[in-house]
Amino acid sequence: MEKIPPHVLIFPIPALGHVNSMLKLAELLSVAGINVTFLNSEYNHSRLVRHTDICSRYTQRFPGFQFKTVTDGLPMDHPRTGDRFEDVLYSVKSVTPPLLKDMLLNEIKPPVNCIISDGFMSFAIDVARDLGIPIIYFRTIGACALWAYYSLREVIDAGELPIKGAEDMDRLIKNVPGMESYLRCRDLPSFCRASDPMDKNFQLFMGETRSSPRADGLILNTFEDLEGPILSQIRTICPNIYTIGPLNAHLKATVPESTSLKSSNSFWEVDRSCISWLDKQPPQSVIYVSFGSIAVLSREQLLEFWHGLVNSNKRFLWVIRPDSISGKNGEDEIPEELVGATKERGYMVGWVPQEEVLAHQAVALFLTHSGWNSTLESIVAGVPMLCWPYFADQQVNSRFVGEVWKIGVYMKDLCDRNVVEKMVNELTVERKEEFMKASSEIADLARKSVNEGGSSYCNLDRLINDIESMSSRVFSC
Repeated sequence: MEKIPPHVLIFPIPALGHVNSMLKLAELLSVAGINVTFLNSEYNHSRLVRHTDICSRYTQRFPGFQFKTVTDGLPMDHPRTGDRFEDVLYSVKSVTPPLLKDMLLNEIKPPVNCIISDGFMSFAIDVARDLGIPIIYFRTIGACALWAYYSLREVIDAGELPIKGAEDMDRLIKNVPGMESYLRCRDLPSFCRASDPMDKNFQLFMGETRSSPRADGLILNTFEDLEGPILSQIRTICPNIYTIGPLNAHLKATVPESTSLKSSNSFWEVDRSCISWLDKQPPQSVIYVSFGSIAVLSREQLLEFWHGLVNSNKRFLWVIRPDSISGKNGEDEIPEELVGATKERGYMVGWVPQEEVLAHQAVALFLTHSGWNSTLESIVAGVPMLCWPYFADQQVNSRFVGEVWKIGVYMKDLCDRNVVEKMVNELTVERKEEFMKASSEIADLARKSVNEGGSSYCNLDRLINDIESMSSRVFSC
């Protein structure tokens, strides 16, 4: 009798970083013969279909793959970026639980053997338990940020929060186990800067993370050689962890013929002219600048970065999304010296194929918001980082890049042209060899982890075997 493949529902929070990494996991599982239903928000799915080849890349290659959509509860013209991104989290939490349950009962066929839910949706555990379906969490942040989130209750109980002002920002935090010697107030997730620990965002992030042990397992997009000490801490509360990252490297190692760096899971039109521009630049001469899919800069911040890049006298490729500048006024003139210098040695685009850019020999440095996907992609490419974190986990990631892994520099909360210029020169001239060597060593460890016998390779095998064993369980409702 022919064996029926397991059927997994994968359900990310509607944000590009979450969708991107969970699509990579979906492809890895599909290659292993597992049928996947990927549940996206209607808004995000419409953007993916408009700007990428996801339908041909997934549903045509894998007969058992299907996309389903669900509303995120917000109108289609809602911006979903900057400080308005929080609206997405609260709306999904409010409207989705009954919709998810109904879809599992009546719409998604064949029945689901396992749910892989974004680890920021504790309601999915309640739905899964109600229906008797095993559920595995996937936290798309790093282990370092996850552990900081989880430990916040102890930090508050010890009186280490709230932060008492600017003079308090460099005080060490002593109640995140394993990070006592280097984690400062400024390195805590951005919502920790609230004056009241009962702040709704503070409570949301902390509460969602504290639900992690309720899941049947926890998938993390990281690898043991990168975050081993912190993973040991997390295993005290979530013993069943699957570290299977970096997912972009894992996918490339597993299916090199079908996953080109040029494939995109983007919400914006990718401008490939940047690759032609990079091809004309000398090796290790370009600063790549991108603040991700959610960050919004003020005009003042834009100009400080711009002046700093120009004053560094380095070439630069800068991603400026159409919605990334707040209060944009078309009548505001850009200073002539910036326009002239950018024509001479800069290139600005709306969106790029980031993995391909970071892998390009012309790129010497990544000026980044330190989102976890971007951090891992830079690690895999062996490119040092200049970190300017925007929100959520990005502060913690930046501290690890600078202080723990020593593959970059953290700008703290500064947005000043002189600091940008100084740090660009520190990373690309004064201490270039030091940072290139450290970045190259960690890139080697990342590649080893996803090749046969590596820790992430073995953990993906274990995840696939566990899902297959779950498929023997009877779905009943």
